Amino acid sequence: MSANTPNVAAAPGGALAPFRYPVFRAIWAANLFSSIGSFMQSVAAAWLMTELTSRHLLVALVQASATIPILLLGVVAGAIADGYDRRLVMLFAQSLMLVVSAVLAVLGYLGAIAPWSLLLLTFMVGAGTALNAPAWQANVRLTVDRADLPQAVSINAIAANLARSTGPALGGVVIALWSVNAAFAINAVSYLAMIVVLARWRPDAPKLVPLPIGPAIIDGVLFCVRSRPIARVLLRGLLFGFGAAGFQALLPVVVRLQLHGNQISFGIVLGAFGVGSVLSALVVSKLRRRFGSETIVGFSTVMFVLAQLLLSSAHMLALAIVAALVGGAGWVAVMTSINVAIQMRAPEAMLARCLSMYQSVAFGGMALGAWVWGSLADRYGLVAAVRLAAFWLALTLIMRIVAPMPARQEGRINLEEATHVPV
Repeated sequence: MSANTPNVAAAPGGALAPFRYPVFRAIWAANLFSSIGSFMQSVAAAWLMTELTSRHLLVALVQASATIPILLLGVVAGAIADGYDRRLVMLFAQSLMLVVSAVLAVLGYLGAIAPWSLLLLTFMVGAGTALNAPAWQANVRLTVDRADLPQAVSINAIAANLARSTGPALGGVVIALWSVNAAFAINAVSYLAMIVVLARWRPDAPKLVPLPIGPAIIDGVLFCVRSRPIARVLLRGLLFGFGAAGFQALLPVVVRLQLHGNQISFGIVLGAFGVGSVLSALVVSKLRRRFGSETIVGFSTVMFVLAQLLLSSAHMLALAIVAALVGGAGWVAVMTSINVAIQMRAPEAMLARCLSMYQSVAFGGMALGAWVWGSLADRYGLVAAVRLAAFWLALTLIMRIVAPMPARQEGRINLEEATHVPV
């Protein structure tokens, strides 16, 4: 399959232009299916933890256990993806996640899962995600032409958030009709589509020279630190991820204790978050071109603050749904803006390492935030913890002065030369 043989009418740079490329379509669809399974498993794991323990911190750590590996292993994964065949790296990661999810399902059916074993297995799935993400993000350049790269990043966010809007709801239905173990088993099967697509794909990728991991990591970190535009973007991702974790990590407890809901209610609220994310992803590239990254990131942060305040006050499902819609829209606008800013400023030789640094700081911030907000919820209550997270995000708005998002042409590279893809 050739990445540059479009067969669907769509204008370059348009909202759906990346779907002109067969490879992009195939990987996008497989990733959507896999992501739906992952969100079903996330719902199942979070809900199972509320049954295994009454400690808010352990419930919050379900999310942290899936994101901490990205902090611990992300830069290593980036060095691997910059030195080895990225397709094979993705194949290994997908296979690892399939095996671990299957083990989780088997242990669940045997009734052998305890709080700490659940956290360990979700940590291992997170390790697969940490290994897979930099390789896939770096390969996006090989699936579309230059004009369509920003929108390809946004459409990848649409896949994740379509999964976020359907996966939790499906997970809630599966849990209600069968069990959390059925959701774990479905997730294990969901990795097969991506494995098949990757096994068939033969990209025309630049030849990568294997790098010693230690020096490669040091070079990558130094490059990101010394590049002022990239360093500012990474700082923004870290601060936003830390504050945003207050919404996502404590949502299961809010639904169970504050809304007195069940697994269906939890799935519906998470689904609303995904719907907001999808709607935002469809328009964020156009808005970013018109108003600039800083305006979009600042406005979207305000949206997320509003979402957290609404959630903290919610005692009815309808208000929680509104909060989730607003939060999902703000979330994807910030995260895709940061991703695009990195993609446009990292040379091919450093691309996976720069993307892994972004994921390490953003999701590492989320993992740390999940622990902090979960601990505060245990100590001071749910409402106080969610509102403190909102207050933190409001404080980060000062970063538009201290560490503004890069200006439109600041630090941009020549993508034609960087990817060797004809445009």
